Amino acid sequence: MPRGIQRKGIIRRNKILRSAVKLFLEGGYEKTTTANIAQAAGMAPSSFFAAFENKEALLYTLTESMFESQFDNTEKLIGSSADPLLVYAVETALQMYITELSEPLRELYVMAYSLPTTSEYIYQNTAKKVGTLFKDYVPGAQEKDFYEMDIASAGVMRGFMAKHCDLYFTIDQKLKRFLGCCFTLYHVPQEKQDAVIGAVLAMELKPIAEKIIADTVARAEQGFEEIMAN
Repeated sequence: MPRGIQRKGIIRRNKILRSAVKLFLEGGYEKTTTANIAQAAGMAPSSFFAAFENKEALLYTLTESMFESQFDNTEKLIGSSADPLLVYAVETALQMYITELSEPLRELYVMAYSLPTTSEYIYQNTAKKVGTLFKDYVPGAQEKDFYEMDIASAGVMRGFMAKHCDLYFTIDQKLKRFLGCCFTLYHVPQEKQDAVIGAVLAMELKPIAEKIIADTVARAEQGFEEIMAN
C-alpha cells in the first residue's frame, strides 16, 4: 500500500477514535452510533466503515489501549518489587474506581467485558499476567488453567462493575467482596487476603483513576496510532 494512502487511513482512524472517546464519555457506548462518531469527526457516515468494521471493532482498539500495559503501569505506580497480589489488587481496584466516576464509563467498561472480541482480548491479555502473579498459590497450573480462571474472575469483575455503589454498598465494600472472590478463586490464604485488601483500602485510588481517564483522553487527542511520516 502506498505510504500516502496508509498515512491517510491512520489519520482517519485517529479522528474517528478521538470523536468516539468524546462521545462515549458524554453519552455512553450504546446510544452513540457510528453515524454520530463520523459526524463528530467531520466525515460522511460511510467513512466510519473505511476505518473500522463496526463499533465493536472500534471499542476493541480502545480496549487494547486501556489494557495492554495495565499491570506494568500498576507496578510502576506501587513499585516493581511490590507483592504480586498487591499489584493485582490495585490494578483491578482502579478499574472499579473508574466505573464509579460516571455512568458512561461504567457502561463502556461493562461492554468491554461483555462483547465477544473485547472480552476475549481481556481474557487472553490478563491471563498471561495473572499466571505470573498467582503462580505460587496455584502450583502446577498451566497457561490454559489461568485463562479459564480469568474467564471466571472477569465475570465477577463485570458483575461488580455493573452494580452501582450506594450508601449501603460502598466502594470499599465492593472492593472487599470482589477481591475476596478473586483471591479465593486463586487459592490465596485468608490471612494473606485480609492483609492485601486492607492495604488497598488504605490507598487513595480515586485520583489515580481520574488521571488514567484524563491520560486516555489526552492520548485520543494526540492520536492513538502513530502517523507515518511522508
